[in-house]
This record gives sequence, structure tokens and C-alpha cells, in this order.
Amino acid sequence: MNFLRGVMGGQSAGPQHTEAETIQKLCDRVASSTLLDDRRNAVRALKSLSKKYRLEVGIQAMEHLIHVLQTDRSDSEIIGYALDTLYNIISNDEEEEVDDVEEENSTRQSEDLGSQFTEIFIKQQENVTLLLSLLEEFDFHVRWPGVKLLTSLLKQLGPQVQQIILVSPMGVSRLMDLLADSREVIRNDGVLLLQALTRNNGAIQKIVAFENAFERLLDIITEEGNSDGGIVVEDCLILLQNLLKNNNSNQNFFKEGSYIQRMKPWFEVGDENSGWSAQKVTNLHLMLQLVRVLVSPNNPPGATSSCQKAMFQCGLLQQLCTILMATGVPADILTETINTVSEVIRGCQVNQDYFASVNAPSNPPRPAIVVLLMSMVNERQPFVLRCAVLYCFQCFLYKNQKGQGEIVSTLLPSTIDATGISVSAGQLLCGGLFSTDSLSNWCAAVALAHALQENATQKEQLLRVQLATSIGNPPVSLLQQCTNILSQGDKIDRRLTGQIAENLGEEEQLVQGLCALLLGISIYFNDNSLESYTKEKLKQLIEKRIGKENFIEKLGFISKHEFYSRASQKPQPNFPSPEYMRFDHEFTKLVKELEGVITKAIHKSSEEDKKEEEVKKTLEQHDSIVTHYKNMIREQDLQLEELKQQISTLKCQNEQLQTAVTQQVSQIQQHKDQYNLLKVQLGKDNQPQGSYNDGSQMNGIQPEEIGRLREEIEELKSNQELLQNQLAEKDSLIENLKSSQPSPGANEESSATDSARDSEQIADLKQELATLKSQLNSQSIEITKLQTEKQELLQKTEAFAKSVPEPEQSETVTAAKATDVEGRLSALLQETKELKNEIKALSEERTAIKEQLDASNSTIAILQNEKNKLEVDITDSKKEQDDLLVLLADQDQKIFSLKNKLKELGHPVRLQCFQK
Repeated sequence: MNFLRGVMGGQSAGPQHTEAETIQKLCDRVASSTLLDDRRNAVRALKSLSKKYRLEVGIQAMEHLIHVLQTDRSDSEIIGYALDTLYNIISNDEEEEVDDVEEENSTRQSEDLGSQFTEIFIKQQENVTLLLSLLEEFDFHVRWPGVKLLTSLLKQLGPQVQQIILVSPMGVSRLMDLLADSREVIRNDGVLLLQALTRNNGAIQKIVAFENAFERLLDIITEEGNSDGGIVVEDCLILLQNLLKNNNSNQNFFKEGSYIQRMKPWFEVGDENSGWSAQKVTNLHLMLQLVRVLVSPNNPPGATSSCQKAMFQCGLLQQLCTILMATGVPADILTETINTVSEVIRGCQVNQDYFASVNAPSNPPRPAIVVLLMSMVNERQPFVLRCAVLYCFQCFLYKNQKGQGEIVSTLLPSTIDATGISVSAGQLLCGGLFSTDSLSNWCAAVALAHALQENATQKEQLLRVQLATSIGNPPVSLLQQCTNILSQGDKIDRRLTGQIAENLGEEEQLVQGLCALLLGISIYFNDNSLESYTKEKLKQLIEKRIGKENFIEKLGFISKHEFYSRASQKPQPNFPSPEYMRFDHEFTKLVKELEGVITKAIHKSSEEDKKEEEVKKTLEQHDSIVTHYKNMIREQDLQLEELKQQISTLKCQNEQLQTAVTQQVSQIQQHKDQYNLLKVQLGKDNQPQGSYNDGSQMNGIQPEEIGRLREEIEELKSNQELLQNQLAEKDSLIENLKSSQPSPGANEESSATDSARDSEQIADLKQELATLKSQLNSQSIEITKLQTEKQELLQKTEAFAKSVPEPEQSETVTAAKATDVEGRLSALLQETKELKNEIKALSEERTAIKEQLDASNSTIAILQNEKNKLEVDITDSKKEQDDLLVLLADQDQKIFSLKNKLKELGHPVRLQCFQK
């Protein structure tokens, strides 16, 4: 406020003083009037004055306007006037439209008014919370000026206002409702508000994203016509970039929500030469940038890879390649499309393979890679387009050994087209490498370097490449030709060492550094196979002609150069002009890696080199041993894994077989039950009622029934014996009667009477005997049947005890199957047992190997412990010796004192024994 009063006090008197008085009176009316209409008219008057007299109104009226917002919320009209007035005070948008009559000094003083008034407004955080609550009003005259005011606050002091909104309850959620407003003006200004709100604030970006912002923004873009839409599409795309750029959480949410698939229709632009308006170019440029945000090399590798796969699966990459090969596409859109395709395929094998299969719509069809390389080595093409093609080629070869092999193979004689009708990628690169255009030289050299990146096989293959330099001369290798070009060096005949040793200007220092790097590589990787160029001789040459310190200084020129710092920041070769094109990103990484080791190699003496070679050999041997054991352990681990898998497989088979056995056992039991049931039913049908009813119940196999049957049989046997005894008694009685018959001379009368009586008795006895015999026969038959039934029951009992049913053929087959399954199960168990034994043996072998590896370390530890013990013993011995010396000195002192006492007492003392 003091600053504002100072600015106001510096203004001239006159009409402005009158206006200030008017503003003061209006503020008094707003503050003291009891009539709503009167206050409303005063606020409306302040609004009309706020644009021209921004400073005066801001100083005097801001507090009263905030009070109106707090107390008069029921009247939307006065709230709208108050919000408009505050917007005019805080916003700097209107300052550009102020007429040129105002003096320059006054304009400069008012430039910072917006931030000053914003600071006053947000000093009380309740003011921002009040403004957020007013945005919930649906009335157009309240909501629209509220949106504009909050947007202006964010533009003036974004971080402070963002923090207030972030801690406000449901603050961000209230603002998200603006995107659903049916009035396009509020919805569009709501997009601008969210742009300012989400700028450089990851926390708010996450909240906005999880409030369904992606869905709503993509719907707006679709409704507006995708790339053919107006500035609203542009605003939505900028907001999407704010939400996704450098925000891994939102990027993952965007991918998981399947929103990448909704981006494909954006790039369905067709091949028409017309219809590329400026707004469409802008929209499509932002759309391509949004794709690059999702697959940027700066993102985590996992997130980038998943987005790349999603873009291929939904056809987005295919659509981008269609634009790449289309005609009539503006140059800047084509360049950005090439850069976008580059990052979509970078490091993704599936996407790289697809890109290798894309053909240009030419006659005959040519691979897209060849067509792009033709543009890269064509000096008539725009510089940015050539850089984009180089970046695309680099991304195609990044972590793509298959693609590297295909490119290098086109340089070999066996794959070159002798007819010359088709041009290969290798021919284009060689042509660019030895072209008169320096930009083509640089691009082709960098492209070939990327074909060799982290691929030793292709480095060896490139050494086989032969070049025909002129007609009639024998071909030379590619490496030899590059060396010949380096030795010429702008037609200056001097050696490499000579160029490093010279004191040249700043323009030549970079070349000196590169020469020092090349010579240092020749020393560091020297295997001393050439006697004339051993590591020691090259170091002596440097020391004599250049000097070690001078060499190291020249080597440091590379990393200290501005162009080196620029290239090391990101993989994309992005240069403002060809003059800045010096270093490739991968080359800067190589320089950083080699600079330190070359410096150490130059300073080392020959003895240190020998020691280092010995150490290297020892380490190589140790590494080979360790590698051997690691390979053994790895193989054993693989074998263990295989055995574990086999065991798990066998366990699964075992479980399946056990399940099958259980099922078959249950089926056998069902068959047994069915058989018993049928037999019981058959017995009931065939046997009569009475005694056979009990017999029909004897077809079971229960022990209680068998015991009961045995008891019945024994009872019948006893009955049979009783009947036989009775029969024997009757037979004896008959015999007695026969023997007791009278003689023939007896009385006829008595004889007749006796004979009649006897005949009646005999007849009765015969009848009784016949009855007994018939009963005996029937009981014998019944006993025979019961014995037969007993034998059958005993056989069934034994059969069921063995679980082998005999009555039917189906039961025999089922039993055979069960026996087979049990055999297979036992075999599998035996095999599992053998595998476990093998695993145990391998584990023991692995343990023994680890013990061998640890033996040396344990031996060293033991020796070290012994050494420490010896040192402790020595220390203790010294301490004991010192103690003895002290003890001897004390004893000498005591003897001396005793002698003195003896002398005093008059006793003679002999001193010869203590003299030496």
C-alpha cells in the first residue's frame, strides 16, 4: 500500500484530483449506504472508472469491493460489477489497449500494479476461498467475471495462488466443473484458467487428472473437430501438455485409461494439398508434441516402452507413418512428424521392425528408411528436416542389433545391386560420407557410428567394406579411406602429433582436442602387437613432441567447449544452424568415458604399465575362473529350475492320477453296489415266500449275516440228527414187532385179531416213516442249498477283500485299469524320488564349488587373525618386560634402603655381590 500511495502521490494534481474525490465519494456510498440500489449504482460507477483510473480505484475501493462480495451475495448484479472492477484493477491485459496519450513514466510505474494488487488481494487467503465459492454460482454475470479474475490472479502470482487453492477444501474440484458448463464462453475461459492453475505444479496436475480431466478435454477436442478445430482445440492441447509433461503418474493414468487410442483420429488428415490452415498446422503441431511427451527419452524406460507398445497396437504409429509418406504435408509438420515417429520407435523392437517394413508410395516402392536418407544427404533439403531424418535414423538403430546388421549388410559386396537400379541405405551413407557437402559428411558419419553402437559384430563387418575410389585403381577399405581423408586435413601436410603440438587459435583448439582424443585411444587400447607403435613408444613420442601436460590440456578442450555441453543434454540433434553442428550425443558420452582413462594412461610409467598388464592378466584369469564358476552355477541353476519344473509337472501328474484312481475306485464301488442291488432284487424274484425270504437276504457280505447263516446251518444239522435218531428208534420198534409175531399153530381168532391190530399199527408206522423221510429229504435239500450259499458268500468275501469283483466283465476291466494306474503312480513316485536325489547331488556339488570359492578368502582371514594375535602377543611381551624392569628397580631401591638401615644398626654389609 505504501508503494501504491507513493505512485499515486507522484501524479499531478488537477482533473485527476477531482476524479480521486469522485472515487472517494463512491467508496463512501458503497460502505455506508443502506439501500442495495444505491450501493449497486456506486459499484457500477467504480467499474466504469476502473480501467482509466486503475490505481486510484484499486487503492480506495478494493477493501469495499471485497466487503460487497462477502455481504451482498444474494444480488448477482452487484457481485458481477464488483468482480469486473477487481478484474480491471488486477489484470494487465487492458494495459496494452490504453491510448498513447499517457506519458511513458506513468506507464512504467503502472506495469507492476497487477502483481501489487494481487498481493494485497491474496494476503487474506479467505478472499481466494470466497472467490472459489462464488464460482459455484450458475449465474453468468457472476461465474464468468469470477473465472477471469481468478485467471488473472494466477497469471500475476501463480505459485502463491496455487498453494491457496490446493489447501482449500474442494478447491480444484470446483474449478473442474467449469469444463462441463454448457456456455462455451465459460467453458473456454475455464480451460484457460486450468492452464494457469496446472502450470509447474505436479500436485494440482494429479488432482485435475483424477477429476476426469482427460475424458472431458478429449471430448471437447472431438466435438470441435480434432485438428480442424479452432483455438479451443489449441487451448485444450496446451492444457493436456501441462498435465502430462514430466508427470509420470499422469502419463501412466493416461495410458491405463486407454486415452492413447483416442489420439489416432487426430492424425487422419488425408493426402489433400488443401485444407492446411494456420490453425490446423498449429493444432497438429501440438498433437504431435503431445505424442512425444508420452514417449520422451527423458521419461522412465518402462513408461516409455508401454506407451510405445500401446501406440503400435492401436494403429497410431501406422497413422503417423502414413503422414510421413504423404504428399502435400507442410514442411514443419513433416519435420515434427519425423521427430515423433523417431521417439515412438526408439528402443522398441516391435515398432522398429514395423518401421523397417514401411514403403514409400513410389514406383517401384522404396523403403521409407531409404527415402529419408535420400533427404538427409540432399543439400537442397531444409536443415531442420535433415536433422530430423538423422534423429529418426539414430532412433531406428537404438538398441536394434537386427537393424544395425541390415544397414551394415548393404555396404558389403554380396548385397550391393550391380545394376544400380535400386539404391541401398549403405550406398547413400557412403555417398554422403565422401560428399563435398560438409553437412552430408557429418550426418553420414554419425549415422554410420550409430550402426556400430554397442555392436562388436558389425564393427568387424564394417572392416570388410571395400570402396572403389577411382577407375583402374584397386579398392581400399572404408577405414583406410577415412584415414586418408584425415591425413589430408584441409590440404595441410602435417601429422597428427604436429597439429596437437602447435599453438593455434580458439577455432582450431577443438580439432586439436579431437586429435589428442584419437591418439589417446590408440594408446589406451594398444595391445603392443606392432613393435613400431607400442604403447610405450607412442607415449615417448607424445612426451618428446607435445609434452604430457600440454597433451592433457588439449584433450580437455573437447569437454570444455560450448558445443559439447549443448550436445550432451539430450539425444535429439537440435541445432539452430549448421555452424553449431559439431558433436553427437552418443559421442559426448564416449568422450566423457575416455577422457579420464586416457589421462591416467598418459601419466603412467612403463613399470606401472607392466604391473597393470600383469594385474589385468591376473584379473582376466580370475574373471575367467569366476565366469566359469558363474556359468556352472548358472547352468546348475537352470538345471535346478528344470528339475523343479519337472517335479512340479510330475506332482501335477501324480495328483491327476490320484484323482483318476479315486474316481475309478468310486466307480468300482458304485458297480459293486449296483451288482449287490441287482442280486438282491433277483433273489427276491426267484425265491418263494417263507423260509427263502430269509435266504434272499444272505447275498450281502456283512460278517454279521455270515455268522447268522452259520448258526442256522448248525441248527438245521442238529434237527437233522434228531430226526435221524427218531427214525432209528422207529426202525428198531418195527423190527421188534416183526420178531414178536405168533407161530402158525396159534389160535386163529387171536391171530386174526392180532394181525388186524398189527397191520393197522404197521400201516400207521409206515405212514409216519414216510412222513419222516419226506421231512428229512426236504431238510437235506435245504441244508445243501445253505451250504452252497455259504460257499458263495465266502468267495464273495475274499473277492471284496481283494477289491477284485468277479461277477461281471466290466468290473474286471475296471480292476485292471486301477492296477495299471497304481503301477504308473508307483513309477512316477520312483522317478520323483530319483529326481530329488539328483537335485540333492547338484546342490551338494554347488555347495562344494562355493566352498572352494570361499577357501582363499577364509585362508586370508585366518592368516590375518594369526598376524593380529602375534602382534598382540608382542605387545603383551613388551608390556611384561617393562613391568619387570620397574619391579627390579623397586627391589634395588628396597635393598639399598635395607643396607642403610643395617649400617645404622652397626651390622657389616658386603657389597661385592652387587658389583659387576
